[in-house]
Amino acid sequence: MNTGEKTALKKVIRERRSIKGGYTNKEVKEDTVIALLEEAVWAPTHGMRQPWRFIYVGADQLPTFAKKIASTYPEEIQENREAYLNEPNAILVIIMAAPEKQKQWDENFGAVASMIQNFSLLAWEEKLGVCWKTNPHIYNDQVRSILGVSEDEKIIGFIHLGYFDQNEDERERLPVRDKFKRFGE
Repeated sequence: MNTGEKTALKKVIRERRSIKGGYTNKEVKEDTVIALLEEAVWAPTHGMRQPWRFIYVGADQLPTFAKKIASTYPEEIQENREAYLNEPNAILVIIMAAPEKQKQWDENFGAVASMIQNFSLLAWEEKLGVCWKTNPHIYNDQVRSILGVSEDEKIIGFIHLGYFDQNEDERERLPVRDKFKRFGE
């Protein structure tokens, strides 16, 4: 493996950033999200369980969605939460099948996280900003009810989506050697 050569894959992996704001007014179309998901779901999935499902919230649904989700917070912060949920151009809710067996739960989470990374990389190529959010509302039973999440499912996150003009600054990673050890040493 030529580790020094920058392939297109290496480039997109290193350049991708979580885009948390500063979105343009360009609409995030449902068809675009579906097309990205069609590729992203090729993530590794133990036993081919494909433990994910999705709820898309487009710009036209976002105000109602934001108001409903914000209503699950204490009254004094509902306005803040509603504004926060209206910031992106669209939201993709990721829901995972959550079996009782811990091993299968862990495998499902690994598959879903891999799929989200695939989605993020694919979106980056399209200049579509993505940020995986795990705010307190994803653990709220009222939110689960609003979204029709069953007892054997878990909300993994709200993916905030929006096109952007300016990249986030690069943040250095710790050298792998600082986190790497050979067994027995």
